Amino acid sequence: MTAAADRVFLARHGRTALNVQDRLRGLSDPPLDEVGVAEAARLAHALASKHPTVVISSPLQRAVATAQAIGAGGTPVTVDVRLNDRDYGPMTGRLRGEVEREYGSVDLAPGVEPLTALAARARQAFFELVADCGPGPLVMVSHDAFNRALLGQLDPALRDVRQRTACWNQLSLVDGVWRVEAYDQVAD
Repeated sequence: MTAAADRVFLARHGRTALNVQDRLRGLSDPPLDEVGVAEAARLAHALASKHPTVVISSPLQRAVATAQAIGAGGTPVTVDVRLNDRDYGPMTGRLRGEVEREYGSVDLAPGVEPLTALAARARQAFFELVADCGPGPLVMVSHDAFNRALLGQLDPALRDVRQRTACWNQLSLVDGVWRVEAYDQVAD
């Protein structure tokens, strides 16, 4: 049996055209744009010094491309649907500001995956992957909404922390408790 991981680098994918327009991406599958490809390369360089044993990615191509850049130095890359983005349902592709004006917030829009469900899903995925893919360190490549939900589960003070494209967060198991030791870090 593999030992559980005790350090995880939770990353967000690089930029897409929909990020630039501030459209709700969710389960849509836009590719990285040129800036996103460069961001993924810088993220890969920053995480190489952390010596990950595996990179686990959401199945959406923006996350997979970012994960492949991180793993290009020889680290295995796997895809896992549990790291998928929030489901925005019929709001997918719409401008965030437009949805907020119409419904008061994205969370109140019809058909959007509830934050409570997203948070529970993110927490369960994290703990399952840590147990299954250890000993680590692991890199998990996901999405803004997923990462924010997970960070808020581990540290409620970080519930609304920003997640820039191609950022990483360091999560470490300290005295049996997962702690967020760094968040929204980007490579220069």
